[in-house]
Amino acid sequence: MSSSPASQFGPNEWLVEEMYEQFLEDPSSVDAAWHDFFADYKPTQQSAESANGQRPAQPSPSQPASTQQPGSDQQTAAQQSGSARQSAPERESAPAQPAPAQPAQPAAAQPPPAPSNAGSTPAAGSTAKPAQQGDAARAQANGAPTTQRTQPPTTAPSGATTDEKPSEDGEQRKPLRGPAAAIAKNMDASLSLPTATSVRAVPAKLMADNRIVINNHLKRTRGGKVSFTHLIGYALVRALRDFPNMNRHYDLIDNKAHAVTPEHVNLGIAIDMKGKDGGRTLVVAAIKNCENMTFLQFWQAYEDIIRKARSGSLTMDDFSGTTISLTNPGGIGTNHSVPRLQQGQGAIIGVGAMEYPAHFQGTSEQALVEMGVSKIITLTSTYDHRIIQGAESGEFLKRIHGLLLGEDRFYDDIFTSLRLPYEPVRWVQDIPEGAVDKTARVIELIDAYRMRGHLMADTDPLNYRQRRHEDLDVLSHGLTLWDLDREFAVCGFAGQERMKLRDVLGVLRDSYCRTVGTEYTHILDPDERRWLQERVEIPHEKPAGSVQKYILSKLNAAEAFETFLQTKYVGQKRFS
Repeated sequence: MSSSPASQFGPNEWLVEEMYEQFLEDPSSVDAAWHDFFADYKPTQQSAESANGQRPAQPSPSQPASTQQPGSDQQTAAQQSGSARQSAPERESAPAQPAPAQPAQPAAAQPPPAPSNAGSTPAAGSTAKPAQQGDAARAQANGAPTTQRTQPPTTAPSGATTDEKPSEDGEQRKPLRGPAAAIAKNMDASLSLPTATSVRAVPAKLMADNRIVINNHLKRTRGGKVSFTHLIGYALVRALRDFPNMNRHYDLIDNKAHAVTPEHVNLGIAIDMKGKDGGRTLVVAAIKNCENMTFLQFWQAYEDIIRKARSGSLTMDDFSGTTISLTNPGGIGTNHSVPRLQQGQGAIIGVGAMEYPAHFQGTSEQALVEMGVSKIITLTSTYDHRIIQGAESGEFLKRIHGLLLGEDRFYDDIFTSLRLPYEPVRWVQDIPEGAVDKTARVIELIDAYRMRGHLMADTDPLNYRQRRHEDLDVLSHGLTLWDLDREFAVCGFAGQERMKLRDVLGVLRDSYCRTVGTEYTHILDPDERRWLQERVEIPHEKPAGSVQKYILSKLNAAEAFETFLQTKYVGQKRFS
């Protein structure tokens, strides 16, 4: 385990080091919450060297070379090199004085100076180099006085940068500094973790259909949008209730191995951010204490973390305490990945791209719909094999799989949290076309909405409840979620001859089941019913801004008139 103060931030250690450099240059450029942390903060030696562009000090190769090569000349050179190093501090502390004359020695007896690495000297520019010592020895042999010469420092100052230097074979070599060096350090540290990975493919059909229903409702009401990562992340948190061991991590306490179970679930979200120079950096910010959140609370906390990351306003608390992470490389088309597990965590869950199976990717969209082929996503669980076994990781992914298919009222809880007045789409197997006449069932469904659609209208703004009627359920008519993208003959419904079942349901709910209930089938005159149908059964279109302002002005006028009546005629009976 790393002893660096920044190690508590896991993969965000590079960002802490970068912010510390900004703090040293201008404390006001860093959020005030970091000032106390940076007041006594000391970067690790490797971080400081990478920031300065220096290489870590290595042992001098001269001493091993002298012990491996036989011969008195090499031994004599090593001894004189060692004595020169021992006398160097004495010469530094004393002023330069003329050296006494020494008897001349033959040039052949003078051993060559032993090579020395600059990293093994106490300080650059303060200790004489072997070549300088050889010159001084020869000058002393000739009886000439010598003085200690100091060389200017050869190390670049902190923050200085050096250009890329081509090697002998033409390669461009550029030292890693700052965030890149810190990320490399974290990756090296992650190699010490014995990890394994479980993989599972999950059909995404139900998740996609329910997401469409949710976002259509949000578009009409409060606004916002729910992504697939929101749903998968919430399923992950729900699955941890049944598999709390996936939230543990390994640690050494008093040199003894421990499996540490945190008090809360802090879900880390990996956020890919583009830098000003076009480079990409990765930060992991945690949603704290999310084990008992409703979906609405989880969604809001997730969006808050993303907003703070994009605006650069993440705090120290957001970076620390992550217990399990979620990464979604599928957003950039990656089928599935095996991410690196960081110290302090027991597992990281990866989400792959949502695609049709590879052997169906050349099939037409219509053929896929007719065959009932769903897109899939690939989930991976990379875990610490010291405390989590493969069977437990596999069962954990199986639990997430079941939740995404609607087990344990998963989507019902989401719909209730967001106050959707309808039931979610259910996962069922497809019914072959030959088993039922689906076109006739679609016509029956349209007639059922015309007669009883008003019973599902959301006409009570004060009390929330999910509305359901057996005659308005597609399952009652022998239709399933696999039929939503199939086209059927609708005999002029909404001015169309053929429509997808998804579009048919959209028009029916907009016409009969929103905030106004409509029922006219009791009218006996066919022309009057047809006249109402043509004006009611139309796709929903948001009114123009001028129309909305006009309606608002009328509502304000009505409210002002109600207030006038209430104050002018107190206690009087009125019918408004």
